[in-house]
Amino acid sequence: MSRLLIRLFIKDHQNTGSVKVRARYGILSGVVGIVLNVILSAIKLLIGTLTHSIAITADALNNLSDAGNSCISVLGFRLSAKPADQEHPYGHGRIEYLAGMGVAVVIMYMGVELIRSSIEKIRSPEPLVFSWVSVLVLLLSIGGKLWLAFFNRAIGKQINSGTVNAVVVDSLSDVAATSFTILALFLSRRFTLPFDGIFGIIVAGFVFFAGFSVFRDTLAPLLGQPPTKEFVKEIEDKILSYDGVIGVHDLIVHDYGPSRCFVSAHAEVSANTDIMESHDLMDVIERDIHAEMGLNITLHMDPIVTDDEQVNQARALTEEVVKSIDESLSMHDFRMVSGPHHTNLIFDVVVPFSVKISDREITDEIGSRIAQQKSNYYCVITVDRSYQ
Repeated sequence: MSRLLIRLFIKDHQNTGSVKVRARYGILSGVVGIVLNVILSAIKLLIGTLTHSIAITADALNNLSDAGNSCISVLGFRLSAKPADQEHPYGHGRIEYLAGMGVAVVIMYMGVELIRSSIEKIRSPEPLVFSWVSVLVLLLSIGGKLWLAFFNRAIGKQINSGTVNAVVVDSLSDVAATSFTILALFLSRRFTLPFDGIFGIIVAGFVFFAGFSVFRDTLAPLLGQPPTKEFVKEIEDKILSYDGVIGVHDLIVHDYGPSRCFVSAHAEVSANTDIMESHDLMDVIERDIHAEMGLNITLHMDPIVTDDEQVNQARALTEEVVKSIDESLSMHDFRMVSGPHHTNLIFDVVVPFSVKISDREITDEIGSRIAQQKSNYYCVITVDRSYQ
């Protein structure tokens, strides 16, 4: 069923790298969610009124809020697909993240409201009217929500969307909520405890923390989360696959929304290679990566000396000293400038945020350890922070 809907309503559905195709996936997810949730909400409101069950009624209102969430999702995908303009030169892709946050806020609000109404139900309990019709309707609701969760999970995998994944979490929390509602109906036949309100609080906990989880996950890319190690390695391996590239460093990924990544990196080349040839190589790599990976990448060319034995020995010594301080440290842009009285070793040290040693302590310790082995060596160090 999911594949049929995708084939019917999404033109060129296999081209998930396209912004327009991605938007079609998101809009389809939202429209299906609106239709299904409106139907479920209407049925549950009717059953909840007939059985005087606040749990069923709350479940119906939750479905109605889910339909609203789907509307937010549709609007978010439509706006995020807008092309770049003068005021937004990097496009509107981050609107998708904002839509996901909007969905999360609504989910958390419903959780808080459900806690409030459940407490009131415990304070002033009303008897539940058990009905097999109610149970059947709620079971059908569980089936519908499970299908919606799997449908959106399939779409989420296709386009790697946090907003669609938020709908999956919401659907699964609804399954848990409805399951507890059914349990409350059965227990009410034998016991007089206000299971309706008790289970309402449990369900509210599920709903609130599901919303909080979605909010946290959609906030991360807006704040600037690091790219995955797999993504970084894929880019680095691609750059290093070209003859003439010796190393890669200072790779930074700027995320302006799904399918809108801007990448910058420094590519090391031999200082003996003709500068025009190296420049042409950078252009070729940039074009190839854009065509094959859909990334807007800018490469900075760093020439390094590779055929000077004294420089190679000094570089090896420096790398050994840097690693001896902390294995996670790395070095790049090494240069050696000899003088009549001392020799300057000029290089950058990359320090991950996990390293708690101060920049000054690191540079002083490197300089001290190198001077102990080569008294005429003087270090000029620039500290970089790792963005990976």
